[in-house]
Amino acid sequence: MTATRPVHIPAISLHQPWASMIADGEKWIETRSWGTAYRGPLLICSTKRPTGLGPTGRAMAVATLLACRPMLQRDEAAAGCERYPGAVAWVLHDVRSLSPRERFAVRGHQRIYRVAVPGDHVVADYVRNWRRGRQCD
Repeated sequence: MTATRPVHIPAISLHQPWASMIADGEKWIETRSWGTAYRGPLLICSTKRPTGLGPTGRAMAVATLLACRPMLQRDEAAAGCERYPGAVAWVLHDVRSLSPRERFAVRGHQRIYRVAVPGDHVVADYVRNWRRGRQCD
């Protein structure tokens, strides 16, 4: 039986090309000037600001946020940027890129926000599988 109830997932918006770099596996650390206590599934979305460098206003990937910690110089390659004063490294794991067919429009917000995803979408499956795995810990 396919689940049809929507699943709510925390999300974050990134400018392009960084959202696509995470979806393509080229980047697994996001940097911000702030951290969060949240750990778990995180929807990676592109902002609506057009850059010509990738899809805009779309859910691009889903990942697990493992840690937020001060950015180190050794994080630069994984973050796709140089360390800067006050940078916080958001360490992502188990990134699952969404195919163009699986991507959907998202109205972004600043900071972390919640997105309702249809229960039969691959993102909902990711969240349910993460929750099942956490119950085994």
